Amino acid sequence: MKWRKKDKNGMAAVCQLRSGNAHPFGALRGYLPAGIGEERIYQELREAIPVLDAAVGKLVRLTGGFQVKCRNAAAQERLEGFLQRMPCGHGQVGINSFLAGYLDSMLTYGRAVGELVVSGGRLRAVCWGDVTALRIEEGDNPLETVIWGPDEQGRLRPLPFQQLLLFTALNPEPAHPYGVSMFRGMPFLADILMKIYQTIGTNWERAGNVRYSVICKGGEELDPVMAQERGRQMAQEWVKAMEDSKNGTVRDFVAVGDVEIKVIGGEAPILDSQVPVRQILEQLIAKTGLPPFLLGLNWSTTERMSTQQADILTSELWALRRTVEPAVQKICRTYLALEGLDNRVEILWDDISLQDITEESKADLYRAQAEKARAEAKGG
Repeated sequence: MKWRKKDKNGMAAVCQLRSGNAHPFGALRGYLPAGIGEERIYQELREAIPVLDAAVGKLVRLTGGFQVKCRNAAAQERLEGFLQRMPCGHGQVGINSFLAGYLDSMLTYGRAVGELVVSGGRLRAVCWGDVTALRIEEGDNPLETVIWGPDEQGRLRPLPFQQLLLFTALNPEPAHPYGVSMFRGMPFLADILMKIYQTIGTNWERAGNVRYSVICKGGEELDPVMAQERGRQMAQEWVKAMEDSKNGTVRDFVAVGDVEIKVIGGEAPILDSQVPVRQILEQLIAKTGLPPFLLGLNWSTTERMSTQQADILTSELWALRRTVEPAVQKICRTYLALEGLDNRVEILWDDISLQDITEESKADLYRAQAEKARAEAKGG
């Protein structure tokens, strides 16, 4: 990465997190902290269990968007225009695209990184990075976080422009600056679920592709040579009958003697997987905080979101908003400061509407009636 290139104002002119010059296997040369192997597990969880991948997408979309409020009208207009048009890399444009990738990384890995790309003394773009290729450490000050990345030789080193980097950890632990993934605690149950699904597929592959057992009784009366010849003839006729059936024609199987035909394994019942699969999915979905029917799992004939579920989900979404809000504020303040404008800005998140509008209207009416009754009681 060309970290030494600076513009005339001394600011970084290239993206530090998206450079393609690093050695593809350079991370193998550097120090890998404990727990780094979890990242690949979390990726495989999303690939193997579609409901978990859908849960991340639902949480990202339900988090919603926001509006900015500046002290100055000119700053307000210019900041809104930048947030709508700013490049984010990978063909994405706008702050909403950046937040989608940022939240996706934070939920999957427990942390997310981004970068403010500055050139010519102005903020040109904001992009998110791959946390699996980076290392996070605490700085000399316990309140500071230092991000390490691969250099041109693939060796990990502190990135030079730390002030231009964004970092957010989801529920970090005191022992290290890494956050906690939403998928923590799921691998054990997911492994059991994958075994069940794999077994179902194997059983159906065996049971669906039926194998037959053809037994001709009375062969003990024949000499071995005749019995062997008779068995060979029956096998040929059975094969011809099966091949004709595959070609769409019907051909009878004719044999002499007492012939018994059975399906191999037909007496063995396939285990009912509905109960164990549901028990495991309940545990996995409980970790996401989403009601099951939002993920397409209709376990009840009258599935709908209750008021309590909506309140809990709303609190979860507001927690995600509070987590990423410092990164959003840093983007806005950096842009305004580099433009020479008042960088005081307030983030106004859009309302989260998960309740039935009719029920909300009834609740507002009941509260208004109660306040009116109390006012009349005091006046009387």
